[in-house]
Amino acid sequence: MSTSLILAFVWFIIANVLAMVPSRDNQWRRAYVLIALGVPLIGYVTYENGPWLGLAVLAAGASVLRWPVIYLGRWMQRYLNRREGA
Repeated sequence: MSTSLILAFVWFIIANVLAMVPSRDNQWRRAYVLIALGVPLIGYVTYENGPWLGLAVLAAGASVLRWPVIYLGRWMQRYLNRREGA
């Protein structure tokens, strides 16, 4: 197994453990840190293992961090609707 996949699995374990620990800010600070670590990690996985495995890791990360992805989609939808109406 490549180093990038080992790091990705460690990221997933840490993300799941952090999700189980209670937080006052609904875990948004943790999500920001996980996103900041996860984006370069996805690039590293894609570089070492190819685009298909990179997409699989991206999909798995999006399932772990689903609320930031949902909010990003809502923001993009509002932004695009505003641009069409202008």
